[in-house]
Parts: sequence; structure tokens; C-alpha cells
Amino acid sequence: MNGPGRFITLEGGEGTGKSTLIAGLQDALAARGHEVVVTREPGGTPLAEAVRNLALHPPEGETWSPLAHALLMNTSREDHLRNLIRPALARGAWVICDRFADSTRAYQSIDGVSLAQLMSIEAMVVGDTRPDLTLILDAAPDALAERRRQRNVSDVFEQKEAAFHERVRAAFLEIAENEPHRCAVIDALGSPETVLGAALATIDDRMEAS
Repeated sequence: MNGPGRFITLEGGEGTGKSTLIAGLQDALAARGHEVVVTREPGGTPLAEAVRNLALHPPEGETWSPLAHALLMNTSREDHLRNLIRPALARGAWVICDRFADSTRAYQSIDGVSLAQLMSIEAMVVGDTRPDLTLILDAAPDALAERRRQRNVSDVFEQKEAAFHERVRAAFLEIAENEPHRCAVIDALGSPETVLGAALATIDDRMEAS
């Protein structure tokens, strides 16, 4: 099926089920005849994946400053946009990205980088390549604690205390409130089928994907 490329991003705290939803969306949209490109941030290209590893798994005993971390995320993003996302959109593909600039806003603002700084960097890196739709998977962090344990992932964000994850949730909900034309909040505690159904209904409503 030919048509304009579409850019969908998924956001939310740790363990909200983004990977499961992305797999469902990939199958459903491909069945409709779309070319679907699934990617993630930080990462998505060889250089961006190298930056991801450096940002999320610094050498033992070393830590990035909040600003340095934000710059690393945007360094990864610039390469990702230039070498994967923009070419895919240009040929009419639907791009589904696990995290994008909203995650940098949420996480790095909590770490202490001013929103003005983050938005300035984002404007330079992202430019006009804004998501057509951002699905924010939402749930109370304590309700997701067991999911996070089962994932057995250890990085600089997974290791944060519970209060940090609460602030992340609040930051994403604030983004959704401020940009309702772009963002839709979905209850992450539903069954995978329920979450997928809600996501597809939102896509159909907002983007006429059928």
C-alpha cells in the first residue's frame, strides 16, 4: 500500500509493556499493507547503538553528568534520524519507535537539566521530524515492579529508586496534557490484547490507518 510515511512513538516508564505493544502493532499494520520499520532509542543504527551502550552502561564507577547524558541521547538521535527514520518516512514506511525525544525530556529534566536546554537541543536535532502520534503507556510504578523484576534489566534508569519512577510517570502525563493533539495515554495494565486494541483504535481515529 502506497501512501505517506507515518511516525509513531511509544513512551512510558520502565516495564509498561512497550515492546509487547510494538510487536502487536507491527503485525497489525503490516497486515494492512504498510511497510513497518520498528526501531528504538537510544539506538536504531550502529553508531546510535554504540552510544546507547556507553550512555546506559558506563564503565564501572563512572557516571555521566545529567547534561552529558542528555547530549549523548541527542547524539544518538541525530544519527538515528538521519540514517534510519527520515529515509524510511521518505519512502512511505510507517516507523514505530520505542522511545524518542519525550523520554529525554522526561528523564533528563528529572535529573536536573532545564527544560529550556532540553527543548533547545531537541529543536536542533529533531527539526520537523516530529511524531505523528505518541502513545504513552501509563501505570503506577508500584504496579509495574514485578514486571521490571521479571525483565532482569540493569541500567542507570532501572536502578533508580521508586520516587524517580513516580516522577517519570508524572513527566510523561504532563507531556500528554500539554500536547493532546499528538499524545494519547493508554492504560498499561490491561491485557496485551486490550492494550493493542486501544492503540489501534487510537491510530484509526487519529491517523485513518485502515
